[in-house]
Amino acid sequence: MVLEARVHNANVTDRDGIKLLLAPSSPDRLPRLSHLWLDAGYTGQDKGAGWVERTLGWTAEIVRHPPKPAPEEVMMRWVREFNKEGLAIDPKKFMPEDGPRPFLPKRWVVERTFSWLGQNRRMSKDYERLPESGEAFIYAAMSRLMARRLAR
Repeated sequence: MVLEARVHNANVTDRDGIKLLLAPSSPDRLPRLSHLWLDAGYTGQDKGAGWVERTLGWTAEIVRHPPKPAPEEVMMRWVREFNKEGLAIDPKKFMPEDGPRPFLPKRWVVERTFSWLGQNRRMSKDYERLPESGEAFIYAAMSRLMARRLAR
């Protein structure tokens, strides 16, 4: 569930947006919150994760995508070159695993929440002129979702 939302202009980067979101939120306001999972857009010394740890005293963890494997043909070329030099290499060690890439549970939570918001007709596009309207519709969508779950 969304605890707090801030809608701002698109020219505000993630690193600056986290300050707009969390600066008014002191640890007294959210006493149970102690750890944040952030994507790679929040890396940097005084930006994102560093700012959260230094200013708010919470821990912050950057959740990164797993490295994208090289194409199979490139890997086979590398194996052939190493074998020419006398290094016996098993090509299966370098091949990417079959199936989808590894699952990132923390990133999935964010994507799932965006999907829930997008299921509300008004939230499917950015129709709002004022950021406050967008924030209000986020809270309305999350309240609707919570009420539906409680009714079950």
